[in-house]
Amino acid sequence: MSIVENDPIPDFHRPAGELLGEELEAREWSQADFAAVLDRPTQFVSEIVTGKKEITRESAAQIGAAFEQSPEFWLNLQNQYFFSEQAKDTATQEKLEEVRRRAVLNGKAPIQLLRKRKILQSTNLDDLEAEVMELFELKSLRDEPAFAAAARRGNNGEEMSVLQRAWIACVRKEARRHPPAGSYSATRLRRLAGTLSQRLRTPEEFAGLPALLAEAGVRLVYVEMLPGGKIDGCAMFVDGYPVIGLSGRGKRLDKVLFTLLHEIAHILLEHADAEHIIAENLDDHQGRESAQEADADREASGWVFPNGFPDVPARINAPWIEQTADELGVARIVVVGHLQHRGVLDWRTTLARNAPNVGDTLDAWD
Repeated sequence: MSIVENDPIPDFHRPAGELLGEELEAREWSQADFAAVLDRPTQFVSEIVTGKKEITRESAAQIGAAFEQSPEFWLNLQNQYFFSEQAKDTATQEKLEEVRRRAVLNGKAPIQLLRKRKILQSTNLDDLEAEVMELFELKSLRDEPAFAAAARRGNNGEEMSVLQRAWIACVRKEARRHPPAGSYSATRLRRLAGTLSQRLRTPEEFAGLPALLAEAGVRLVYVEMLPGGKIDGCAMFVDGYPVIGLSGRGKRLDKVLFTLLHEIAHILLEHADAEHIIAENLDDHQGRESAQEADADREASGWVFPNGFPDVPARINAPWIEQTADELGVARIVVVGHLQHRGVLDWRTTLARNAPNVGDTLDAWD
């Protein structure tokens, strides 16, 4: 009589080969007999019975066919034994616990990317956990980062992604390294905002931006975008002072300039506070723009062209772009970018060729 029945799997914590040997004895089959049934060499059966060879998917199917059982039955018997032995192995369980801990960390942040950027530097797991808790200002890794977003993506019903939360945490950490010396002045910030499109006509002129914002009591931070993060900038308050973060996404002068003005608008319009962070992808309108975003866009656009924008001719050419930029006192690409956003110029227009890139200047910010 067979000692091994069909599913459900019996609670055997013994080698599957050992059970196969007992099954053969119960049937009064020799290993050679069973090898002939399987059309396999006798050594093949012997190695399974003695535990020298594991049962594969193919051999499980053959053994199951011989005993009128499913292939899964014998594979599960083998796995059940392996897992029970694994559970007794202290070294293996310690390694598995480390896997669980690393998985928790990767659920909080893109660990390898942050290590590549040297934002996280520990190789020891205990120290790495401490670094992640410090970055997100957590008491426990079971806690979630306390970021309350008031932004397009939040208004679209989407939670912040791991990449976005990590980027914001990096901005906050960097902001705390060098707080502005003076107190925040909305008057000074508004006055400055109205001059930036005329001040920032070349990438080199972006170099002094952090100092200019600091004079208004605002900390300006550049943290390079995390690939796939889809975030242009953020506005928040840290320790009572306003912080603006730029990711430099695209790094085209006009895009970075408008992102900066947009975040300044959020600060001045009091959309951001100690509990709410504005974090957004400015290209992600999709017809769902919130009232806050519309207000910030309106303010920023007014600062780009304080005296308005001239009528656009039926045919736009390079000389008209140059003349308009000179009259408005802004960079040529700012005029091109404005027309692209209005849908008057195609995004692939040759007029945007060789657009100034501010990436190197942003990288040089302290």
